[in-house]
Amino acid sequence: MVHPLHLLLLLAQIFFFQSILAVDFVFNGFNSSDLLIYGDTTLESRVLSLTNASTFSMGRALFPSKIPTRSSNSSDLLPFSTSFIFSIAPYEKKLPGHGLVFIFVPSTGMEGASSSQHLGLFNRTNNGNPSNHVFGIEFDVFANQEFGDINDNHVGVDVNSLTSVTANKSGYWADDETFEDLRLNNGGNYQVWIDYLDSQLSVTMAPVGLSRPRRPLINFSINLSGVFLGETYVGFCGATGLLVESHRILGWSFSNSNFSISQELILTNLPSFVPPKSSVFRSKAFITGITVATIIVIGCSIVIYLLLVKRKGRRARDREAMEDWELEYWPHRMTYQDIYAATKGFSEENVIGIGGNGKVYKGVLVGGVEVAVKRISHENNDKLREFLAEVSSLGRLKHRNLVRLRGWCKKEKGSLILIYDYMENGSLDKRVFECEESLILKWEDRIRVLKDVAAGVLYLHEGWEARVLHRDIKASNVLLDKDMNGRLADFGLARMHGHGQTASTSRVIGTVGYMAPEVVRSGRASAQTDVFGFGVLILEVACGQRPIEDGKPPLVDWVWGLMEQGELVLALDQRLKAMGGFDIEEVERVLHLGLLCAYPDPRARPTMRQVVKVLEGKSGVEEPEEEGMDVYLLNKLRSTTMWSKYRRSLGRGGHPTFGEIRQSLSSSMSLSSSEIIKEGR
Repeated sequence: MVHPLHLLLLLAQIFFFQSILAVDFVFNGFNSSDLLIYGDTTLESRVLSLTNASTFSMGRALFPSKIPTRSSNSSDLLPFSTSFIFSIAPYEKKLPGHGLVFIFVPSTGMEGASSSQHLGLFNRTNNGNPSNHVFGIEFDVFANQEFGDINDNHVGVDVNSLTSVTANKSGYWADDETFEDLRLNNGGNYQVWIDYLDSQLSVTMAPVGLSRPRRPLINFSINLSGVFLGETYVGFCGATGLLVESHRILGWSFSNSNFSISQELILTNLPSFVPPKSSVFRSKAFITGITVATIIVIGCSIVIYLLLVKRKGRRARDREAMEDWELEYWPHRMTYQDIYAATKGFSEENVIGIGGNGKVYKGVLVGGVEVAVKRISHENNDKLREFLAEVSSLGRLKHRNLVRLRGWCKKEKGSLILIYDYMENGSLDKRVFECEESLILKWEDRIRVLKDVAAGVLYLHEGWEARVLHRDIKASNVLLDKDMNGRLADFGLARMHGHGQTASTSRVIGTVGYMAPEVVRSGRASAQTDVFGFGVLILEVACGQRPIEDGKPPLVDWVWGLMEQGELVLALDQRLKAMGGFDIEEVERVLHLGLLCAYPDPRARPTMRQVVKVLEGKSGVEEPEEEGMDVYLLNKLRSTTMWSKYRRSLGRGGHPTFGEIRQSLSSSMSLSSSEIIKEGR
């Protein structure tokens, strides 16, 4: 039996801990000592403004002390109830965006936050990270496809990510059957109620002055035990991008013990931020205005006519000064100002890649279209020629497995710029080489990407009015779109020539490890040099190794050696062996194809049309099933003038082994594959 004194002590302890954990506050307007503020946040006339009228503005405001989220036994989450009044208003002559968020965050400051669609809460690298421990209710006025937004005027529940776990268009239930839409950024004052109890979250909103609707806008079951730590900060954040608006908080209440605390907010005599409506019909000088307007229209018509005449003459002069290629591809040209704004002034946080030709930035054009922007320094004529080659190639090439050129820009003194479609999943090398286990491509995905690239190269070689030589086929130049389809990119080294003609360039160019032997010797590129690069791509994708790695033999030589020993399957990426899901015969067939494409003698290599057929499982390479790849290689070599030289060097008839062919080939050519790579290095 429990002694009454003990029971009284227990009740006293319960009330004591509850009083310690209780947090209650009400702000009917704000002072500088009430909050911690960061970024562009300001206080004016006791109103909290999270952003200002500039582009790419962001701010954050937090209650100064952490609030407890768990009871004294650290197992049960504490409930909470909060209510606040906000206003989002457009600036004159500016399109409005992006929104604000009521947030729970584990730390102060704005580290890891970005403006625009990230709302001053996350950035492109940490969005979706479970270690964020962030919970928020967003009021978003921009439909961002990246986060699956339902529309451009919604309320969403965010857990560690701006991809909302649930969302609804903004508005309120006037009764159980009637839903009234609300436009978040019309400048009106809206009150929001957010309650969390027993893993049930409710979010309700209505215009200030109306009673709280009985039916919530969002009623959602969610367990926040994995999100909330023992204590957390609570507050607001907001951001603008190229689209600009104000984000204001006029009052705020919060409690984890009193669910009726919102009644203490004062809802009268609040400032209004609704843009004034003007009408000429209300003007006292309406008749005078009509008269003046008529005169202005006539005057403007005369001015416009004179400007059109002047512009026509200026265009004629400009066309004389423009280069031929600029005239030919004028429809693709974009303004430098648009590109500058899309990349936030070419900021370092937008860099998504660095190549031999310059940096690549992620950009967002007006309207939310994501693009990749390649900036090439105009340092010498070689860079200019590479830029012109890429414009000339991509400007007219159209294929589902080639990265599409959206536009270009050439500054008179400065940079040369190309704008491509943005590829959400990055480059192939980041999914094949050193990467997290969750990002590694499976065998079937690697084969599909190789088929995509092969189809793209075949189009370059045979599918257009002129033959295009890419000259730099490698894993880092293969990009993956949102559906993980492979697309060939980076035409900075591409060259065109007519079908049946020989490429005119003789300069050694390309990437060491992917260059064919004949390119190292003469600098002369051909369709077969692209085939060689594709063969190396096959081997690195199948083996999970780069063509050249310190302390290891060149990849092509290593795979050749395994084939000689009859252990070709050992070349397969060890991580793929652990994952399974592949067919040994298909692995050997693909590796054989890679070796054949990367064969030192260009006459023994297949065409890209044959390569595509082999990858599709068709009989594009006439290989006898019972004799295998070694005999096929011999059949290819018999058609060359070097066949008799091989037979004489072997001193006997019959079919030599693959190793004997390779040894004979190395001794009869000026450079072995190993020496070729060393010379290229």
